[in-house]
Amino acid sequence: MKAVRFHEYGDPNVLRHEDVEQPAPGAGQVLIRVAATSFNGVDGNIRAGFMRGPIPVALPHTPGLDVSGTVAALGEGVDGFQVDDQVVGFLPMTDDGAAAEYVVAPAEILALAPTTVPLVDAAALPTVGLTAWQALFDHAKLTAGQRVLINGAGGAVGGYAVQLAKNAGAYVIATAGPHSSDRAKAAGADEVIDHTTTAVTSVAAPVDVALNLAPIEPERLGALLTLVRAGGVLVNTTVWMPAPSDEQRGVRGIDLFVRSDATQLAHLVTLVDSGQLRVDVAQRVPLSELPAVHVQAAAGALHGKAVIVAPTA
Repeated sequence: MKAVRFHEYGDPNVLRHEDVEQPAPGAGQVLIRVAATSFNGVDGNIRAGFMRGPIPVALPHTPGLDVSGTVAALGEGVDGFQVDDQVVGFLPMTDDGAAAEYVVAPAEILALAPTTVPLVDAAALPTVGLTAWQALFDHAKLTAGQRVLINGAGGAVGGYAVQLAKNAGAYVIATAGPHSSDRAKAAGADEVIDHTTTAVTSVAAPVDVALNLAPIEPERLGALLTLVRAGGVLVNTTVWMPAPSDEQRGVRGIDLFVRSDATQLAHLVTLVDSGQLRVDVAQRVPLSELPAVHVQAAAGALHGKAVIVAPTA
C-alpha cells in the first residue's frame, strides 16, 4: 500500500510517499481502509522533532491523527463494529497514523461516521472537535448564560468551539484575523475582535471562560487571564506554554492535552447529523501531496482545515 512517512525528523522535505507493508489488526484492533486523514498543527511539530518528549514515535513514522474510513477487517475480540462500517477516530498519537491507504486502530477509540457529510470530510472532525469539546465542557464546565472568550477562533478548533459554546447557550466573543473573521461570525460568535487591529483587552466585561487556541506570547496569555472574572477559568491548548493562574482571585489556569474519547466523538457525530454542528473543510488534498500541506503550514499559509484523501482502489 501507499503511505507518507518520515524516516528522520526535520522540515517537510523528510516526508516520503512510498510503498509500505499493509498492517494487520491485532486483538482489539480494527483494520480501516482509509478515506481520509487531516492535517493538525501537532503533525508538523511531531515531524520536526519538537514533541519527542510527550509524543515519542518510532521511525519511520506515518503521520495523521485523524481517520475516516471503512472497516476492512476485525481483530480478535472486537465487537460493536462490522466489516464495511464507516467509522471515524482520533488515533493514538505515538502509533502510525492514517496518512496511508490502510491503518489499524484500537476499536475502543472509534465511532460510526456521520451520515450527512462525505466520508472524506468526516476526517476533519475527531481531533479538533474533541479538543473543543474537552476544553469547553470537561475543563471549563461551560454552562448556559456564561460569557466565553475564544482566542484564535478562526482556526479549525475555534470553529467547533464557537459552535459548541453557542449551542450550549453561552455568549461567545471570538478573536480572529481578517481572513477568518467571517468564519467566526458564521459559526455563531456574538462578537468578533480583529486581533490585528484591536487589543483583546478591549472586551467590555469580564468573561467566565477564556479559551486560548493561538500560539501567542506569554504576555498576551497573561493578558487573557485578566479578562476572566473571579472564580473563572483560562484553558490553554498551546502545550509548550503553561497556562497562568490567579490564585488570589480564584482563576484557574488549565493546560489541555486532548485525549481520544469514543463516547464524546459519537456525540459530536450526532450533533453533525442533527445539523447542530457544521464540519468545515477548506481543501481536499491527495495523499501524495501531503508534504505540500506541511510546507503551507510551516509558512503560516494554511488557513482552515485540510483533509488528506487516500487513493481509492
